Amino acid sequence: MTEIVAGPFMLDLEGPELTAEEREWLRHPGVCGIILFARNYVEPAQIRDLIARVRQAAGRPLLIAVDQEGGRVQRFQHGFTRLPPAARYGEVYADDPARGLALAEQAGFLMAAELRAVGVDLSFAPVLDVDSGVSEVIGDRAFATAAEPVAALAGAFACGMRRAGMAAVGKHFPGHGGVAADSHHELPLDRRSLAQLEARDLLPFRRLIEAGLEAVMCAHVAYPQIDPLPAGFSRFWLQTVLRQRLGFGGAVFSDDLAMAGAAGMGDLQARAEAALAAGCDMLLACNCPQESIALLDRVAWRPEPARQRRLMALRARPVTPDPVRLEAARRQLASLA
Repeated sequence: MTEIVAGPFMLDLEGPELTAEEREWLRHPGVCGIILFARNYVEPAQIRDLIARVRQAAGRPLLIAVDQEGGRVQRFQHGFTRLPPAARYGEVYADDPARGLALAEQAGFLMAAELRAVGVDLSFAPVLDVDSGVSEVIGDRAFATAAEPVAALAGAFACGMRRAGMAAVGKHFPGHGGVAADSHHELPLDRRSLAQLEARDLLPFRRLIEAGLEAVMCAHVAYPQIDPLPAGFSRFWLQTVLRQRLGFGGAVFSDDLAMAGAAGMGDLQARAEAALAAGCDMLLACNCPQESIALLDRVAWRPEPARQRRLMALRARPVTPDPVRLEAARRQLASLA
């Protein structure tokens, strides 16, 4: 099987079984990954079989991803440990920093180990947003309301993920926690200055990048005092800030291009082209199957060795966690329920 990752698209599937149409487009060289949702999941054996069939149909390496943060955002539930929202680790950390960090690390390890057991490469975690008390879509998905504990706890969570063989994906760059609007439904505008963002929202990204963060996912948020374009379509944010100032060398994911927060960039094709031009390595297009599939033949792209190396580095490492350690992690996290 070839080691080449060709295209820049991560698409989704209709349900818990692979359809004939999906088998066909999975062979397209533009498809680099699949993101799974709750509608694709029944129980662990079923999702393991679905992932195996996806890989077989594609005939080449693909990245398989899911949102499995815990709390409100956990796509696989029955048969998986129910994880608390990130804010619970922050609450513990406020009283006992050492215990908060230990629990966050155990949660990252357990989440990743359970996903790796069914063949998932990536969970889009940890959340690096700092909760400013105004964003309902972030809220308790954030580890804390201050940048330093977010950086510490998210770093511990990422270390746990790596211990189970999974890379970490920090989101939502450069920070979604300071706006009330939900980018699923509209484009949020964060009117703070770059200096304000650097002192707060960017700090967790800086700290985790220094510690070896493998990937980031962009926010569909615009910061008009800095750049009129939403971050995931902005060369300033992705090239000047992320690559140059922060020294990030990992993979960059767009957020879902079908979200309303991206609508100002034009139709789905225009959004994909703008995200590629800005510097995204992989483009998510979800919950619009016909439009997403059409992108495969409409969007101009070329295989780029640097992009391929960054994406291939995200494939999960073969690690077999000790069952005793897994059970210990479940017991410790049960105390947060």
